[in-house]
Amino acid sequence: MSLYLGAIADDYTGASDLASTLAGNGLRVVQTIGVPPDGMVLPDVDAVVVALKSRSIPAGVAVRQSLAADAWLRSHGARHVLFKICSTFDSTAEGNIGPVTEALALPSRAMPIVCPAFPRNRRTVYQGHLFVGSDRLDESPLKDHPITPMRDSSLLRLMSAQSRLPVGLLSLAVIRAGDDVVRTELSRLRLAGCGSVVADALTDGDLEVLGRVALDGTVSTGASGMGLGLARAIVVDRENLGDVGVMRAPDDLRGSLVLAGSCSAATLEQLDIAEHEWPVLRLGAEDLIAGTTSVKAVVDWARLHLAEGPAVVATSASPDRVAALQAAHGVQRVSALLEGALAEIASQLADEGLSRLIVAGGETSGAVVDRLGIEAFLIGRELAPGVPMLHALGRRHANLRLVLKSGNFGSPGFFTEAIIAG
Repeated sequence: MSLYLGAIADDYTGASDLASTLAGNGLRVVQTIGVPPDGMVLPDVDAVVVALKSRSIPAGVAVRQSLAADAWLRSHGARHVLFKICSTFDSTAEGNIGPVTEALALPSRAMPIVCPAFPRNRRTVYQGHLFVGSDRLDESPLKDHPITPMRDSSLLRLMSAQSRLPVGLLSLAVIRAGDDVVRTELSRLRLAGCGSVVADALTDGDLEVLGRVALDGTVSTGASGMGLGLARAIVVDRENLGDVGVMRAPDDLRGSLVLAGSCSAATLEQLDIAEHEWPVLRLGAEDLIAGTTSVKAVVDWARLHLAEGPAVVATSASPDRVAALQAAHGVQRVSALLEGALAEIASQLADEGLSRLIVAGGETSGAVVDRLGIEAFLIGRELAPGVPMLHALGRRHANLRLVLKSGNFGSPGFFTEAIIAG
């Protein structure tokens, strides 16, 4: 296998989002969970997305994991590697976007383009500021992430705080002037000592320029929009694996489980709508802490309903309730308790035989997939922007269809749509 493109994603749902975008733009794609083990056989594909859970771990650990993934990808022929981050730049002053970007760039002395824009999901960058629709990131509802709240929209400030080297800006005017002007400006910024460059982008056309220019180098950093630009620049004229027949959904909806751990406004609305269609169990951290419920009780409840059709288990709660729980019991304790509970629920029910598993929330998806021991996914058709159907590959749960959804993605009726389409 010789890859056209490699990618390292800092969470599992982000990896699926990117893989879906690459597949939708003509590349054959597999997503792996971590660095593939020795001896694992993958299909002949154009791109591999290595999914890590490195967004919120210590920066040094994130760097080591990312370098291991980079080494595997390059040993399989990848000449360019995209470090895939969240389109809302989820991170802290310590990282991990800056440290990982610099570490990946160091061997080739690259100066990566950094752009989290993804216009079809209403994420754009202008004058170095990240926008969600018409709102700056720090004025949007997405600023209230429970683990990585984002209180600044300036990517220059955010990236500079995480980087050892200066960070430059590639303005929209330069990008709209074309590839050659962009290359000239990048040369100037390199001579000025910049280690990375934040790029504006408002449209797919802007991302296509960035993708073509980025392929001159070995590394870039961005959201799925950057993947779109890279994929279109590569222009591989081959059959899209997302259309393979193995992804055809069974008509029987029994055994379809939805697990929701995201507390985003989008997921909360999706749950409210799902309650009109399917049985929904709301699982609270306070219930688990007090011992008024248990994983066994939830599994028993779900097993009863899954025999008849879909079932939904949710730990999602409003930002105010989450803040109160975290203040009372600690941020890490609450997160670990809820993610661990959903992962164990998924594991027990998957071992008994699920047909579909739909998970909402990046951290929750990571916990669930790790517990299931799934090694890789074949990327299927897109159910919503950035959300593909996945078909498990490897030794465990090989017949399971999965959807891993970032909390903010999907229409209000997404859970029902995914169950029916899956």
